[in-house]
Amino acid sequence: MNGLIALLGSGEYLPVMDDVDRYLLANCGADAQARKPRVVCLPTAAGREGDASVARWSTMGVKHFTRLGADVQALPVVDAESANDLNHASSLEDADLIYFSGGDPGYLYRTMKDSLVWQAAQKAWARGATYAGCSAGAMILGREIPDFRTMGLRSTPAFGVVPIAFVMPHFDAIPLFAKPLASALRNRLKEGEIMIGVDENTAIIGKLKEEWIVLGKAKAHVFTKGNSMSYAAGEKFSLGK
Repeated sequence: MNGLIALLGSGEYLPVMDDVDRYLLANCGADAQARKPRVVCLPTAAGREGDASVARWSTMGVKHFTRLGADVQALPVVDAESANDLNHASSLEDADLIYFSGGDPGYLYRTMKDSLVWQAAQKAWARGATYAGCSAGAMILGREIPDFRTMGLRSTPAFGVVPIAFVMPHFDAIPLFAKPLASALRNRLKEGEIMIGVDENTAIIGKLKEEWIVLGKAKAHVFTKGNSMSYAAGEKFSLGK
């Protein structure tokens, strides 16, 4: 039975997301076993930003979830070699909540693809663990990752775990000059496909083939080629089959 998926627009490891993360911890399966949730934080998307950036994200994740009462560790999975480390993979298989922070979505996808760590994450999720991805961590679960340099006219493959063509984080913070990117992506949608925009400090949380709920400070936006709907915190919606 697959666990929850949380796609976050921004705000990883910050107090503004406490309510979201408490919800994830309460619904990751650990409560049923009367123990602390086991959280694994992965700074992989920042792997090309240097040791200082990786250390900062790792420290933030550990401090944040420790404060919320979890048993947490950050794994230094930053490249292909560390993504195929058997010890890292073993730690992920035992996790209740796997959390990917933000950075470069293309690099994150390439590093995870066909790796032992990604296979372990899938095994954990399949038995009921929760997957949380912020920004880049959310984008890799869609069908494709937009190429921002071409304003959305091209894209690269992603994992396609959720039935969403494109996931756009930081949606309410997209500046005016970048609005054509969202329009271009929307024009590329085929019949029955959707694009999701998730505002900053906001998350959509759900399971495949079930309803999703918006939590956080702002809204989520669901686009088809010819229609759009926005949902505020506490509202539910469907991603279709």
